[in-house]
Amino acid sequence: MENNSGKKKKTHLIDYRIFAPALLIVIAICIPLVIYEQRSLEVLNSIFNSIVNNFRWGYLWYAIILVAAGLFFSFSKYGKVVLGDPMEKPRFTLFEYASILIAMGLGSTIMRTGMVEWANVAIDPPFGVEAGSTEALLWGNTYAMFLWSFQTFAVFVMAAPAMAYILHVRRKPLFRISEACRVIFGDKFTDGFGGKVLDVTFLVSILAGAAVTLGLGAPIITNNLSELLNIEVTFTLTLIVTVIWVLLFSLSAYLGIERGIKRLSTLNMYLAGGFALFVMILGPGIFILNFFTETMGSLISNYVDLSTYTNSLNMESTTRVESNTVFWFAYNLTWAMLHSVFAAKISRGRTIKEMILTYLLAPTLISWIATGILGGLGIQRFLTGDVDVLNIVSDKGEMAVIPEILSSLPLENVALVIFIVIATIFLTTTLDSTTYTIAAYTGTQNMSKSEPPRTLRIIVAAIITALALVLMRVGGLPPLEVVSGLMGLPIIVLQLLTIFAAKKMIDEDKAFIHNVRKKDEPQDKKRYSKVDN
Repeated sequence: MENNSGKKKKTHLIDYRIFAPALLIVIAICIPLVIYEQRSLEVLNSIFNSIVNNFRWGYLWYAIILVAAGLFFSFSKYGKVVLGDPMEKPRFTLFEYASILIAMGLGSTIMRTGMVEWANVAIDPPFGVEAGSTEALLWGNTYAMFLWSFQTFAVFVMAAPAMAYILHVRRKPLFRISEACRVIFGDKFTDGFGGKVLDVTFLVSILAGAAVTLGLGAPIITNNLSELLNIEVTFTLTLIVTVIWVLLFSLSAYLGIERGIKRLSTLNMYLAGGFALFVMILGPGIFILNFFTETMGSLISNYVDLSTYTNSLNMESTTRVESNTVFWFAYNLTWAMLHSVFAAKISRGRTIKEMILTYLLAPTLISWIATGILGGLGIQRFLTGDVDVLNIVSDKGEMAVIPEILSSLPLENVALVIFIVIATIFLTTTLDSTTYTIAAYTGTQNMSKSEPPRTLRIIVAAIITALALVLMRVGGLPPLEVVSGLMGLPIIVLQLLTIFAAKKMIDEDKAFIHNVRKKDEPQDKKRYSKVDN
C-alpha cells in the first residue's frame, strides 16, 4: 500500500493544495465582475480612489525604501554572496542575462507607455502646468520615463535574494515564498495553514496579473493589425491573435529557458535595436535626439519631485501623475513576486549584487531609450500637425493613436509589421516567463535540481489564456485591472518578509564569508571557520 501511495504521489505534476484554492479565488473574483461589471467597476474605482487619496504617500515611500534596500544589499557584505557554488560560472552571459530580465521586466507595456503616456499627462499635467502646452509635453515624456525608474525595478527584484538563496544556496526542493519565510516563522507555520496562505496569495496575484496582461497586450497588436490590413477590431480578430500568441508562448515554454525564453529575448533585443534605428533614420532623428537630451535633463532635475509628488496642496482634485503613479506601483506590486521568482531561477552563479544591479540598471536604461525614441516620435508628429495625438487619445483612447503615429512614418507597413512582431515577442516572453514561474512554483519536483515539467507549463498557459479570453469576451478586464492593482497591498507584506528572510538566512549561514568568489574572500575567513568548527 505504501509503495502504491508513493507511486501515486509521483504522478502529480502540481501541488493542488495551493494551485486549486488560488484558481478558485480568481474565478470567484471574476464572477461578480462579469455579472455586475458596471457596478463592480464603480465600487472598485471608489476603493482605489480612497487609496489614492489616503495612501499615495505610502506607495511613494515604499518604492523609495526598496531602492535603498537594493543599494544596501548590493554594496554591503551581502552583495558578494554567490547564488550557487562560488566556483561555477553564471548560467548565462551578461548580455543573455540582461536580455532575459529586460524582456521580463518591460514586456509590451513599454511600447504602450513609451508611445502614448506623454499624451495622457499632457492632457492632465502636474504642477499647475497648462494642458497641451510645450511644457506639458516635456512633463509628459519625463513622466513616461519616470514610470520605468529605479523604484519600479526595485519593486520587481527585491524578493529575489531570498528566493534565489533558498534555491541555489540552501538547495530547498520547494521554490516558494513560504519556504523562504521558514527562517522567520519556523516549521509549524511554514508546513501548516500559514504557509499555504502565503503561497496562495502569491498565486492569486500572479494569475490575475497574467490574465490582465494578456488582455491588455492583445489590443496593442489588434489595433495595429487593423490599420495594417484595413479591417475592424473584433473579438474574432482578438481570438485569432490570442490563439497564435498562445501557440508561440506555449512552444517557447515547452522548449524551456535555454532554447525558448533566452533565444526569444536576445532576438527581440536585436529587433528592438533595429526598429529604433529605423525610426531614427526614416523619422525625425535629429528632433528625437534633441528632445531625448532635454527629457533626460528634465528627468534628472525633477526625479526627486516626481518620486515624492502627492499634489497635497490641491484639495479638490488629482492629476494624471499622482493617481497613475499609485496605480502603477500597486500594479507593479502584483507582478513583483513573479519577477523576483523568475529572476531568482535564472540567477544561478550570479552574486546578489550582480542580480540586483542588473535588474535596476539594464531595463531602466533600455526603457529610457525606448521612451525617448517612441515618445519623441509621437510628440514631433503632434507638433507638426501630422497626427492630432491629444484629441485622438481623448476621443478614442490611447491604443487608437499608436497605429496613427506609426503610419506617419515612411514605409508605414514595414513600421507596423516590425512593431507588431516586437510587441508579440515581448508579450510572448512575458507570459512564457509567467507560465514557467508558476509551473516551477506549484510543481512537486525538486526545483533546485530540475526544470518544471513541460506538460505543467502548457497546462498553466491554457488556464491563463482561457481566463483572459473569457474576460475579454464579456468586458471584465477593466475591473480586474483595478483588482490586480489593489492586490498589490498584501504583496507589500510578502516582499518585506522576504527581504528580512534573505538577511536572516545569510547571517545564519555566514554566507558573506563562506559563499563568495575567491577574489572576494575576506582575509579572516580561516579565523571564522575555526570559530564555527
